[in-house]
Amino acid sequence: MAAQTGAALRYEPVEEESSFARDVIAGLSARPKRLSPKYFYDEVGAKLFEQITALPEYYPTRCELDLLRDRAPDLARFFPPASALIEFGSGSSKKVRILLAAAPTIAAYVPVDISSEMLVQEAEDLRRDYPQLAVLPVEADFTRPFSLPAAAAGVAHVGFFPGSTIGNFEPHEACSFLRHAGRMLGRGATLIIGIDLVKDSRILNAAYNDRAGVTAEFNLNLLERINRELDGDLDLDRFEHVAFYNEAEGRIEIYIRSLANQEAWIAGTHIHFAKGELIHTEYSYKYSVPEFQALAAHAGFRPVDTWTDPAELFSVHYFRLR
Repeated sequence: MAAQTGAALRYEPVEEESSFARDVIAGLSARPKRLSPKYFYDEVGAKLFEQITALPEYYPTRCELDLLRDRAPDLARFFPPASALIEFGSGSSKKVRILLAAAPTIAAYVPVDISSEMLVQEAEDLRRDYPQLAVLPVEADFTRPFSLPAAAAGVAHVGFFPGSTIGNFEPHEACSFLRHAGRMLGRGATLIIGIDLVKDSRILNAAYNDRAGVTAEFNLNLLERINRELDGDLDLDRFEHVAFYNEAEGRIEIYIRSLANQEAWIAGTHIHFAKGELIHTEYSYKYSVPEFQALAAHAGFRPVDTWTDPAELFSVHYFRLR
């Protein structure tokens, strides 16, 4: 396949601006209040998350990168000739570059993401570094159906979903997403996926409450984004970041807490916040290897191989669609 040029193709219109306003108003009018974590990743949020991945407390990115490097030869043998690698929620290309370097049989790379600016920039960098690779970015919400580029049709598809992003879904939603991924990848497809493991709560709480406050800034950037894009007048000094590990549920829970009784206008809508009221922004579920394999089996995926780091903080799984 020849390398492609141009901006990201928007195969299914995302209509992000209107859906952002609609989801924000609905979420902040609900009881309890909520905001979707998919809206973390505007231009500012994407850069803040890159800073988070380099923090000493935040182990997932380091562990996953080390696993991918160590196991690159094992992963490479799973790529059929002239295959297409489909990445759900691509973001930075750091992880996919390890696979591209290890598996020269990858003929096309399809990064799918809702963040257009980063998507286009990373695609341009990859085209420069891999001139023989067809880089075919798709601007879309990867949790919804989207069309694969014609240049990626008719070849074997390998899915890539790193970063334990699937932990942001409730378990039943994670199962639904895996079914959706299977439909997008097609019959006989395979999937490489990163999963954060259950571990000591002190490690988990530190990872989401870093001393530098970058995670707090990342979380509160949701409110900044509302002010920037939806004509909001939220006072960020009257909100704070809250994150803790809920051992009974096996998940990190992340919220924004109102520090006062206050009012705000957002996209022409009046919103009231009570003192101490929480706005739920994210869950991050942690799994044991058997737990996640059982969940994937419900979605039609058969485990082929699994790797964990020496400290058993993180895991990378290779699945085949039944």
